[in-house]
Amino acid sequence: MIYIVEDDLEIREMEAYALRSCGFEVNTFDCAKALDEGVKVCVPDMFILDIMLPGEDGLSILKRLRTQENTKNVPVIMLTAKGSELDKVKGLDLGADDYIAKPFGILEFVSRVKALLRRSGNMNPESEEPKVISLGDVTLDEAKRTVMAGGDNVELTYKEYELLKLLLSHPGLAFSRQQILEKIWGIDFKMDTRTVDMHIKTLRQKLGEQGSIIQTIRNVGYKAQ
Repeated sequence: MIYIVEDDLEIREMEAYALRSCGFEVNTFDCAKALDEGVKVCVPDMFILDIMLPGEDGLSILKRLRTQENTKNVPVIMLTAKGSELDKVKGLDLGADDYIAKPFGILEFVSRVKALLRRSGNMNPESEEPKVISLGDVTLDEAKRTVMAGGDNVELTYKEYELLKLLLSHPGLAFSRQQILEKIWGIDFKMDTRTVDMHIKTLRQKLGEQGSIIQTIRNVGYKAQ
C-alpha cells in the first residue's frame, strides 16, 4: 500500500492512476489530518508527500513520521514544486529517502517509486514481474522489450513502445490525447496534442494490418480493442 498526500486533485489522481496501473494499492489524501486518520487504519509500505500542503506542510509531516514507532522506517518520497538544493537537503536531513521536484515525468516517477520499494524490501514481486501482453495478433513482451504483430517483429521507438504498452495494458479503455501526453511524455509536457496523433499514425503503420486494434474515439482519443 502506498499513501499519497497531495492537495492538487489533478496531480493526485494522475500519480494514483499511474501506480495502480502498475499493480500497486494506493490511497490518497489532501492534507495531514486525513493522512493521520489513514495511518490509524493501516501503515503503508511507502509515503509520497508533497511539501506545499494546506495546514501542516510535508516537511512537518515527515518529521512526525520519523518520530513515531510505527512509521519511522517507512520509505518516504518528497514531491514539491521547490527545486532548490536547500529544500532538498532539508527534506533528506529530516529523513526523506528520495526527492522529486515538480514538474516531473510520470514514467520517472513510477521508476523512482519501484526503485525505493526494492531498496527497502517492500516491493511486491508480482507488481514488478515483467508481463507478456497480447491483444489480437499483437504481442508485447516486457522482459525482452519486443513487439510482434502477425508473427513479425516490429521495431518501435521508445515513445511508440510505451504508447502501445499503455493501450494494450488497458484494452477497451479510452485515453484522451492529454492523458496520453501526461502518461507517456510526462506531467510537465505541454506540446500540442497532435504529437499523439502523429505517433499513433506511425505506430499503426508499423503494426501493419494489426494496426486496426488501435481505434480512434471521436472527440475523446484512442483505445486498443
